[in-house]
Amino acid sequence: MSSLKAGVERWLPRHTARGRWARCVVGAAATACLLAVCGRMEAPWFALLFVALVPWLWALDSADSTAEATAAGAMLSVAFAGLVFPWFPSTVERYSGAGSLPVWLLFLVAAPLLEPQFIAFALVRHLARKRVPFLGASAAAAMVYVGTELVLPKLFFDTLGLGLYPSVYLRQGADLLGVHGLTLLVLATNELVRTSLRRAADAPGAAPSAGRAPTPMSTRTVRALVCALGLVALATGYGALRVAQLRESTDGSGHVVGIVQANITSYDKLRAEKGAFETVRLILETHMALSEQIRERSQPDLIVWPETVYPTTFGNPKSEAGAAFDDEIRGLVGETGIPLVFGAYDAEAGREFNAAFFLGAPGRERPPTSYRKRMLFPLTEWVPAAIDSDWLRRELPWLGHWERGPGARVVELPLRGDRSLSVVPLICYDVLFPGFVAEAARGGADLIVTLSNDSWFPDERAPRLHLISAAFRSVETRLPQVRATNSGISAMIAPTGELLATTAWDRRETLVGRLGSTGRSVTLAMVLGPWLGPLLLGGALVLLFALRRRPGLREPGEPLPQSKRRKRTKPGTRTK
Repeated sequence: MSSLKAGVERWLPRHTARGRWARCVVGAAATACLLAVCGRMEAPWFALLFVALVPWLWALDSADSTAEATAAGAMLSVAFAGLVFPWFPSTVERYSGAGSLPVWLLFLVAAPLLEPQFIAFALVRHLARKRVPFLGASAAAAMVYVGTELVLPKLFFDTLGLGLYPSVYLRQGADLLGVHGLTLLVLATNELVRTSLRRAADAPGAAPSAGRAPTPMSTRTVRALVCALGLVALATGYGALRVAQLRESTDGSGHVVGIVQANITSYDKLRAEKGAFETVRLILETHMALSEQIRERSQPDLIVWPETVYPTTFGNPKSEAGAAFDDEIRGLVGETGIPLVFGAYDAEAGREFNAAFFLGAPGRERPPTSYRKRMLFPLTEWVPAAIDSDWLRRELPWLGHWERGPGARVVELPLRGDRSLSVVPLICYDVLFPGFVAEAARGGADLIVTLSNDSWFPDERAPRLHLISAAFRSVETRLPQVRATNSGISAMIAPTGELLATTAWDRRETLVGRLGSTGRSVTLAMVLGPWLGPLLLGGALVLLFALRRRPGLREPGEPLPQSKRRKRTKPGTRTK
């Protein structure tokens, strides 16, 4: 270990600016590569999350100034965005028609704004270590990391904890602090591993703490590793306990749900080729035929079609043909007796909304209920009024025109046989916001129904990330979930986050499955909801304030700063 350290020190001089900058580049690149592997969210690669940040933390330890710490955070933001989300520039190219080079340049330049948590973590960790004990500084930095993710707007709403999804037991901890609580676990274990490696690299015989005997190197090294393993073991044990409890409490009857994935995309292209009327006719006939296939296999309690599958307003027709199409959809429910949830446009006072419509069982008719999508994707679905203008829309004709819905809600859907189903409706981007989903689930629900359209993406990497994020909403709320998409990946999700059944990407399929319920429970993640971010940021401030100027609480084995002794002088003389 000493020879390895000596070799590294010769290549990257610790006390030179060039060496420190080289550390930042190498550390950020190595960490981003490891996180890209973890981003596949497959076993056994998820285990790399517990050491993936170590190279970057090693570089961050050598930062000699606030500027260097900020640069280290920015470098990781850029490397992380480029290696973990390479599909995003390709998606923008396909959607907007822009060139590859300008899109990639803009994406990488904007990366520190898209992933600001790395910069916030680096700054707090660097500044806090000068004033508070090492462990306190690391804990505060981790809290700021997660608080930043939750409070500042993030385009992808990604977090490191998503990478732990492949572990059945580890992901169960999301019902405590959400998936961001798992991110805290990842940050803590990486810090402990880095501490262990740093101690192992220290030369034997380093000065012991005042009043203490020298601690054996092996003991100091192993202690941090044991703590890291202990955290992972504790999280695994909690997950095993929760899985056993949920299996015992799951109601085997549940509800049978059918999902239609027709794989009809590029509506604009179809309109140009066939005309608007024939396009809507093709879409409806296809979905009705696939729904008939579901009924031949089973008698579902509910059938779900995807987001904006009906590409016009429902219940407020713009033409006689539109009114006839509306009647066909109502007639399908009246003829089969099976409730239907589907995506369409909703209109009010000249404004249009991306909406989910609920048609209940015949004989228990109520006015059609709709949920209007709240979380709209920036620019492509919604343009803030502050920047919206005729000039902007002329320059960027692909800008969206939706209005934002009023917020989270629970919809009561009448089923056959005097039964009803309380549903948390979500549309596409909605599902990425844990606090938003928790707010709706607190209203009392039996099922999450998510409608989505992921056909914009060039391959299945982004749809898979979207699916895993949705699965964590089921873990956090302990509600089963139905996820219907136009082109994949549609799924049935258990309260444990398990994917009970899925469709393939870019293929026409149907799914039918029974979703058991664990009852309407309230988890800690649901209670904290949107308050977790502010609580963590406030907790970090309290922790830093409480530990400031307390040099007695330092990392084990770290020497205390030596106070300067005043030199004795002979009587009658003075010291300079």
